[in-house]
Amino acid sequence: MDYGMISKIEKAKMYAEERNRIQFHSFRAQIQGDNNEAPHVIGYDAGTWSCDCGFFGTRGRCSHTMAIERILSEMVELG
Repeated sequence: MDYGMISKIEKAKMYAEERNRIQFHSFRAQIQGDNNEAPHVIGYDAGTWSCDCGFFGTRGRCSHTMAIERILSEMVELG
């Protein structure tokens, strides 16, 4: 491994430890539910969550978005 890459790896470690440097604005993810249906698509945009499951459509929250919120709890504003 070259010295340039080693310094980039060290910088990446520093950035990962200093979480206040990172702000999520939007992303999309998939999560496989318990049934055999296709994975659900979850979105996050400017503090607003979305999911293509029926429960989210009626309640505005679901197990899929709450799971991602738990994973990213220190990284995103919980809306």
